[in-house]
Amino acid sequence: MSTNEWEAPRITPMEFHQLNKFGQRRVRSDAQEAIDGVPVATLVERFGSPLFVTSEQRLRSNVRRLHQAFASRGVKVIHGWSYKTNYNGAVCNVLHQEGSWAEVVSRFEYEKARRLGVPGNRILFNGPHKPRAILERAISEGAHLHVDHLDELRTIEDIARRRGKPVPVALRVNFDTGFSEPWSRFGFHLESGQAREAIATVQSSPHLELVGLHSHIGTFILDPRAYAAQVRILCGLMKEVEADGHTRLDYLDIGGGFPSRNALQGIYLPPEQAVPDREEFAEAICAAFLEGTAHRLERGDERPALVFESGRAVVDDAQVLVTSVVGRKQLPGGCPAAILDAGINLLFTAFWYNHDVRLASPPRGEPRETVLYGPMCMNIDVVRASVQLPPLQPGDRLVISPVGAYNNTQWMQFIEYRPAVVMIHPDRAVSVIRTAEDLDSMCAHERMPAHLAHPDNVIPFPAVG
Repeated sequence: MSTNEWEAPRITPMEFHQLNKFGQRRVRSDAQEAIDGVPVATLVERFGSPLFVTSEQRLRSNVRRLHQAFASRGVKVIHGWSYKTNYNGAVCNVLHQEGSWAEVVSRFEYEKARRLGVPGNRILFNGPHKPRAILERAISEGAHLHVDHLDELRTIEDIARRRGKPVPVALRVNFDTGFSEPWSRFGFHLESGQAREAIATVQSSPHLELVGLHSHIGTFILDPRAYAAQVRILCGLMKEVEADGHTRLDYLDIGGGFPSRNALQGIYLPPEQAVPDREEFAEAICAAFLEGTAHRLERGDERPALVFESGRAVVDDAQVLVTSVVGRKQLPGGCPAAILDAGINLLFTAFWYNHDVRLASPPRGEPRETVLYGPMCMNIDVVRASVQLPPLQPGDRLVISPVGAYNNTQWMQFIEYRPAVVMIHPDRAVSVIRTAEDLDSMCAHERMPAHLAHPDNVIPFPAVG
């Protein structure tokens, strides 16, 4: 008589395919077997897993469309590529080839932009920490300085005094648009009078020249009206500044913060419905800008340039993360879970996005609510707390997107090596744009004191008493 192998009893919850409050199903059962025409299997075979894959074609298309959305409305526009979003050299140079300036916020980013060949007069230098040495270099190279606080302003004025030549500066200001949460940490507060005091300081100094105003109202802004309000406030302040009859601003810089089509946690609507099209942002901004600068034309002057510093909206959907399933588990409540070879060490944005996840091969079976864990020995290493996926097997590959913004700059070397980053070119050729780490690269900055060079060389502690 044959007997069946005994299995421990378990409770399998009834599932209704995760209807959200709007009655919509969020189930992705379609596979993504290729990226820009290159099979995922081929990419993993050549470069390993996990792997960041960047699309040159999408990068170029995104920045061209964003630039055109403004230029087509009669606005002289300058795009400053936000280095902190993704400062891989190949990514930066694709955008510089498309005419984007460099927007940097630190000595490191400034020096990287210069190494990549960006001239100083095409660098927008933001950020609260600009050491004197890098300010001196930036001033000598003609960079556009956006002053964050009075101590920085005094340092620049002292440098200008010693050089014997006035230094052009822009002031970063912050204010309440009424449509977004104020970012009062950066720049000079307008409503309290700080911004006007800083403006008066610059205008009264023989060593400084005010040439621009800059503000950044936040990140992942979903309401175009916030930008329209920002532009109106900046234009109004510009009129005040120029009322002295001597000052003429060259540009107004509205910063960045444009959203991508990523799924922000806490928002029920899918990105296609929650995120306005770039044309809506451009229309709101340009309409307010053209109206707010009309007085310049009336007195025979040109309009100032409009600068924006978008990062996420340019690069986010131009990169994906390929990761592999290394193990499976069934959680106590009956929910299946998978362990991946990539976690929050590589995907920092998993903390605030519900990234889209697709199989890189045809699915097997019906999708179920699944938890995706990374390889970190940390309880917080959760790539997706809940995602509808068909049954997974070790070796299955997943494509996670969009991941181009902030992950290659905020990733951590923790427990695991960081993987390679590759770029697919329009002709489908693939280049490594950042090599994978190994033990040599990770130990390159370490220095070993001589008496610690041999772990078996035991040095006794001195006798006590």
